[in-house]
Amino acid sequence: MLRSDLSSFPEYKVGKDYPDALKLSSNEVAFSPSENIIAAAADAARTTNRYQQPGSPELTNALCNYLDVPADNIFVSAGSTPILQATILACCQTGDEVIVPWRSFEAYPLYVRMAGAVPVLTPLTADYRVDLDAALEALTDKTKLIILCNPNNPTGTVITRTEFRDFMDRVPKDVVVLLDEAYWEYNDAPDTPDSTEEYLRYPNLLGVRTFSKAWGLAGMRVGYAVAGPEIINALRLLSLPLTVTAMAEMAAVEVLKHQDELLDAVATTKAQRDRVAEALGAEKSYGNFVWLPRGDAAEVEKKILDEGVVIRRYLDEGVRVSITNEQETTQFLEAWERAGIQPW
Repeated sequence: MLRSDLSSFPEYKVGKDYPDALKLSSNEVAFSPSENIIAAAADAARTTNRYQQPGSPELTNALCNYLDVPADNIFVSAGSTPILQATILACCQTGDEVIVPWRSFEAYPLYVRMAGAVPVLTPLTADYRVDLDAALEALTDKTKLIILCNPNNPTGTVITRTEFRDFMDRVPKDVVVLLDEAYWEYNDAPDTPDSTEEYLRYPNLLGVRTFSKAWGLAGMRVGYAVAGPEIINALRLLSLPLTVTAMAEMAAVEVLKHQDELLDAVATTKAQRDRVAEALGAEKSYGNFVWLPRGDAAEVEKKILDEGVVIRRYLDEGVRVSITNEQETTQFLEAWERAGIQPW
């Protein structure tokens, strides 16, 4: 009755949550939306007896001003994952290949398989960076899409602008490259590609960002893409209509009006991120999380949970700790010390 290959799909699991524990497993922010954001969403709720405007025109216009990108090059969606799905559908038919440097965001292989395509997982470098040469070596005549996460989740590493442009210059022009910048606002690397600039150089490039992380609207589900008109039009064709609610749209519009105060919170998170990395001897991260590669990941996850903190484990490869504010960082580091976890 159902697809015969469903059992082979990799399952995507959200970060674990325990009611009485500190949740540092889903890369969320610790602050609640401000009153003006809540008010904007509540005001929009008064019109929910009517359908919202297709294409989220008010948010698209706000993003035009924020990004300095024309409306024809912006697509708004209910989070970034529907953009990922629509991109795969736009690029791939059954049996086509999608290159994914791995480890990365766990939903990538799942959505590729859902479309009947084949995920080709290429290794990271020894220091957990995206290996662009390995991705290029994996190219075949079946390759239709390459997905790059920058900063990479969960390892927190970044691609340099020079590396990226050299890579894009060698990618066939009929292969689309999706640059997932979900953690863009936390990326303080001095030299890294910006999709809102690079799409002008590369018609086969698609940049994807979200309001779920730094902007604090995870429960609202708002994201957007930046690309040339051909790709944007394909996303509009293949995406479900009216998925961004009026409340979510107006909350995001309001967020962009108060970006300075929200980016102050980002600065706090970056400072705490560097504090955790230094305390635990981890490599510099450019997201709102710290990656700890450990073969004893299951033991670490259990020990820290016993101390009242939830982090995210990736099989026996390592754990990722979400970073929020000073109070929660202190709580985490004290729990880590109580747990007696030894350096790896």
